Amino acid sequence: MLFPALVLAATPALAAEDDAQVWLAQQSFLNLNQNLVLFTDVQLRLTDDAQRAGQAIVRGALGVKLDRSTTVWGGYGYIRSDPLGGRVSHEHRVFEQVTWRAFGDGAGNGTTRPTLTGRTRLEQRLVDGQGGTGWRLRQLVRLDVPLGKPGTPQAVVWAEPFVGLNRTGWGQKSGFDQLRGFAGVALPVGRGISVEAGYSGQYVSRPAPEDRMNHIASLSLMIRR
Repeated sequence: MLFPALVLAATPALAAEDDAQVWLAQQSFLNLNQNLVLFTDVQLRLTDDAQRAGQAIVRGALGVKLDRSTTVWGGYGYIRSDPLGGRVSHEHRVFEQVTWRAFGDGAGNGTTRPTLTGRTRLEQRLVDGQGGTGWRLRQLVRLDVPLGKPGTPQAVVWAEPFVGLNRTGWGQKSGFDQLRGFAGVALPVGRGISVEAGYSGQYVSRPAPEDRMNHIASLSLMIRR
């Protein structure tokens, strides 16, 4: 888990452009019954030295539990991007994913044991006014480590590489797309509610112009019930 963080720390020298950003998110994992889980995700990303709303995301998914550690999902996301000096785009993503737990009892459960989880996501990306569907694979691996007794803060580290599976006329390229990493803490504020705060690095490989490194102050409200 430390290797992706070291890679992100080294990438600013390779990237010709960088930016300071603030990402705000609210995510919910709600158990509808013993087998079904509803996921919602709302994000606002302040870009260009955190001075403007460069991107907004609304996403939702329904999951079916295969067992205590594995869930399969189907979902949809809407992404509005407003790049500085560019045109506003409206992207629609249909996605399928599997979430799994290698060990531990899961994030936000108030246990004293470290937890390693993963999420494997396949996206189909469509952009309004543009032809072609972009297929992209994302693999997230996350480690939660309790810092004390149950109900106390947890250290959180995760990494997520993105890989494009095809090329589109609107800008997706095949091969390595980007790498995201995060290091921070999860602070419990109520039953099943926590705030995750920390640093996130995003290295983006672009066909043109130069690659980009974003330095992100990340703040998320997490609800798990």
